[in-house]
Amino acid sequence: MATSDVAVARIFAAKGRPAHNPLIVHVADLAGAEVLARLDERARAVADAFWPGPVTLVLPQAPGSPVSPLATAGLATLAVRVPAHPLALELLRLAAIPVAGPSANRSGQVSPTTAAHVAADLGDRVDLVLDGGACPVGVESTVLDLSGATPFLLRPGGLDRSALERLLGPLADAADPDRPRSPGQLASHYAPRLPVRLDASELAPDEALLAFGPNALPGGVARRNLSPSGDPAEAARNLFAMLRELDASGASGIAVMPIPAEGLGEAVRDRLRRAAAPRPGQSG
Repeated sequence: MATSDVAVARIFAAKGRPAHNPLIVHVADLAGAEVLARLDERARAVADAFWPGPVTLVLPQAPGSPVSPLATAGLATLAVRVPAHPLALELLRLAAIPVAGPSANRSGQVSPTTAAHVAADLGDRVDLVLDGGACPVGVESTVLDLSGATPFLLRPGGLDRSALERLLGPLADAADPDRPRSPGQLASHYAPRLPVRLDASELAPDEALLAFGPNALPGGVARRNLSPSGDPAEAARNLFAMLRELDASGASGIAVMPIPAEGLGEAVRDRLRRAAAPRPGQSG
């Protein structure tokens, strides 16, 4: 539960997550969010249009908010969401409390999209795993910061930018990997064990290929195509599972073909950019 210091601390311990990286708090409906955060007209418009759904709002905390300061990393803001998955919604309704719910993987590593991924990553670090099937979107939620006058897109995700901009107008981009205001802002994140090389136009014989579109590069130790038809939504659904498969291929690294930034392609590119960033302790 998001209101218990002990429960939230167990999340950070299970994931090996840095304490300065805040968590998203999930609730069953808008009324639940109103107990925790202050929603202005913009936030209510987004909630009415896209909740339940893959968009998280970063908002000022409501006076007397019961959320543990560990979940917010001590910030005056709160990341809150109403998810659309029926199993998640049923859990929230039965629990009748706000639930802190990050991706169920070791911190910084490739996100899970199946219950098997969760079990492989966390094992006995968690008490149980609920299996609701493969994630239908694939990438995490879009994170929108409405805590100030300017709306900031903190993390592109399952709801593409254009849908929000039709409602709110242009969104500013914000990223400070040293002081994240929401999950998914760390410079190195979503990373497999193998090094990732972006925008590849050729492939080394000992590399694995993460392709996109009908004209995949030849060769490689192993090959996966995010979307042979060039569909960004299909690429988002396949991204993390295919990264995991190529990570286990025995290749020297993963070469990724260029992916357009349109629609959910922006979220796919964001995840891959962070996967390819220097890991903590590396230089350059």
